[in-house]
Amino acid sequence: MEDSTGRFDEKSFSNGDVYIGMIKGILPHDKGKYTWSDGTVFEGNWEGEKMTGKGLIVWSSGAQYEGEISGGYLDGYGTLTTSAGCIYRGGWRMNAQHGIGRKQYSNSDVYEGLWKEGVHEGSGRYTWNNGNMYVGNWKNGKIDGRGVMKWVNGDTFDGLWLNGLMHGSGVYRFGDGGLYIGAWNKGLKDGKGVFYPAGSKHPSLKKLHSPHDSDHNGFLLNVEKQEAPKARVKRSLSENMPVISRFKSFRQISHRTSSLKINLIRNDSAQDCVCHDSSLPLSNAVDDDQSEASSESTLVYEREYVQGVLIMERISECSESSRRKKQQNKFSVKQVKKSSCLDIFEGRQSYYLKLNLQLGIRYTVGKITPVPAREVRSSDFGDRARIRMYFPRAGSKLTPPHCSINFYWKDYCPMVFRNLREMFRLDAAEYMMSICGDSGLRDLSSPGKSGSIFYLSKDDRFVIKTVNKSELKVLLNMLPKYYRHVGDHENTLITKFFGLHQITLRGGKKVRFVVMGNVFCTELQIHRRYDLKGSSQGRYTNNDKINCNTTLKDLDLKYEFQMDKKLRESLLKQISLDCKFLESQHIIDYSLLLGLHFRAPENMKAFVEHHESVQRQESLPSGDEGELLILPKGLLLVSHEPSIVNTAPGPHIRGNTLRAYSMGDNEVDLLLPGTARLRVQLGVNMPAQATRKVEEEVEAKEVELFEVYDVVLYMGVIDILQNYNLRKKIEHAYKSLQFDPMTISVVEPKMYDERFIKFLEEKVFPETP
Repeated sequence: MEDSTGRFDEKSFSNGDVYIGMIKGILPHDKGKYTWSDGTVFEGNWEGEKMTGKGLIVWSSGAQYEGEISGGYLDGYGTLTTSAGCIYRGGWRMNAQHGIGRKQYSNSDVYEGLWKEGVHEGSGRYTWNNGNMYVGNWKNGKIDGRGVMKWVNGDTFDGLWLNGLMHGSGVYRFGDGGLYIGAWNKGLKDGKGVFYPAGSKHPSLKKLHSPHDSDHNGFLLNVEKQEAPKARVKRSLSENMPVISRFKSFRQISHRTSSLKINLIRNDSAQDCVCHDSSLPLSNAVDDDQSEASSESTLVYEREYVQGVLIMERISECSESSRRKKQQNKFSVKQVKKSSCLDIFEGRQSYYLKLNLQLGIRYTVGKITPVPAREVRSSDFGDRARIRMYFPRAGSKLTPPHCSINFYWKDYCPMVFRNLREMFRLDAAEYMMSICGDSGLRDLSSPGKSGSIFYLSKDDRFVIKTVNKSELKVLLNMLPKYYRHVGDHENTLITKFFGLHQITLRGGKKVRFVVMGNVFCTELQIHRRYDLKGSSQGRYTNNDKINCNTTLKDLDLKYEFQMDKKLRESLLKQISLDCKFLESQHIIDYSLLLGLHFRAPENMKAFVEHHESVQRQESLPSGDEGELLILPKGLLLVSHEPSIVNTAPGPHIRGNTLRAYSMGDNEVDLLLPGTARLRVQLGVNMPAQATRKVEEEVEAKEVELFEVYDVVLYMGVIDILQNYNLRKKIEHAYKSLQFDPMTISVVEPKMYDERFIKFLEEKVFPETP
């Protein structure tokens, strides 16, 4: 009998390839060395016939790669050295540079930053061999967005770029001290601007510039000397993040779906060694403004350009005394505003909260990402497992200057939440770009009476909510078992948590945040939203407060949803498992957040118009109307075919595609005529038929025509941080004296669980007759 671990063997193939290593059955397994007939050699781990794990590839051209491989592709972290002398060290996905990486080109140019599918995309720093340096945004391999260019002659441009050229507003500082503030169009000055000669007093540029001085570069140099190569690249970028945090090309990196064969890199590995000059206007580094710099400190020139040609110039008439007076007035206003940090915070609450939150998340995610992945330990949980940092407004060696007020940042259980993000397949760079990009966070009105503040990320993937001290304590206490539960149940519908943070102002005011996955992150429009608890007391919404974005309650729900037998079974089974977990943690007051996307109304509208038209034209007798009252279908289940599904199920969904009883217990996709083909998973893209609960008696065919809708459902179990504590017990006792105890929301956990499940099984998703 063959050893289960395989055997060591040498095999030669008819095409000249040779394999030496472990073999299990007839396939390579574990460690082995494969030599192709053209001289290419791979030495590393195998799984079946695929190179998987860590290994070394040496191509016949002289190029070599050492690092992680998955399914035969360069995927993970690794180093590629081409035959032309280019060296790339960083992340890979499907044979392309992707994520955080550093590349040194054969001409000694160096790029450190974010990559997307083989090109610069996002934030990064490029240093040319002549000493010029750019720190900022990239798009499709070119400088694009906000960035800072520093030339070796001392000139600096801080502003907007497009396709490698200065384009938009910016600040140009000359090496001799002169300064021009204005606008550019495709590399040329265009429009009105102001020139301050060398020696004159410039306006404050703290809000315009980002630090990129020698101290910062020296810090990076020290990091590179002390850290391992893998940690060096990621640490270098994370420390650069504050520098380039305000640049505009923070974009979501989409997953690469095309499959590239490994031999493409064998043949073309040297082609990636190209000097990326990005069409930079380096020749324009010396500007005519330098020759016009004046030693007079009072001179300020107002200029106007048309495509680089100066058409107007006049000396500003503001005197030195008037300028001083204006500065004194501004100073006195600032002094009044700064009299209380809390006053400023309350006055611009949303702005400061969002800015501080972005600064903190960028710092801690950048700090934890380079740490080697490992299993969480007991010491990773609890309120003592945290990262703390002080963010002064003027900046420090580890934090950037910012436009908010001084604050302290605390990140709870960073290793646990880092593993949770990886568990739900969230890339660290994508996570930061989604929350910390220039587009910022959007304010949402609170759907409940908790008074919490809600923010939504620019790509709708994440919801950020403020929590109180007791909710933070509940989450920290339940986190070990929550981590185990979501790890054991891929289809869990309970809230996905990705971060827990606290901001403390100098006055002592604390604001706590939790970052969660957005249940309604979908390309389809959500027409109705419901927050369902299974209770009835006070669970309704006043008609005058209802609009298209209102989250309705239990008594507002006038529909029941008929689903495929297998889909319904899978849904209720998982909800039951999630509720048992919440009951074990003494959690109550949770709810099912349900979103409806209607597909049928437009079809029925067209059908009704056609039906009335036919009746008018042909005067059909009533007995012939039956065939005309067959509703057109807006949804269709088809067998799952991964190769043609072009829409992802959701950003935080891990489970398998669901099986449908009506399709022979096969995995299914949802076909939307004329729209899309969607993968059906638990809580995402679930088809159903919504039947309106009609109270008054009407004819059966009228109900069928106007009260049955095809819908696509999105759902999740939310608000899971309310513990059944002493305060809730007192609330239960008090309300039980006024109302039926079974109708109030606050009941003990076991009763809450049973009532919640019963409500969903009987009232929301009843079994099909």
